[in-house]
Amino acid sequence: MDRNVRKLRDQDINPCLEETHASSKCMDHYNYDRNMCSAYFQNYKDCRKYWHNVMVQRRREGIKPEMPTAAERQEILAALGGKPY
Repeated sequence: MDRNVRKLRDQDINPCLEETHASSKCMDHYNYDRNMCSAYFQNYKDCRKYWHNVMVQRRREGIKPEMPTAAERQEILAALGGKPY
């Protein structure tokens, strides 16, 4: 398997894995009609934007790793009461 593909499927690297799968499933279900899946795409974009901002903030504060691990992300989302996007 290609290294980039593995990175996209790694839960510690890709914080929006669930949204990625949901949008892919939608595309498969609607025979790749992008108009039918716009809500899934927007959810994915919001997810990426949120976690990118978290990563930038951690970088500014000198926190390593810059992207929280999957376990840390679950704790963050639980503290927020669910997904903010």
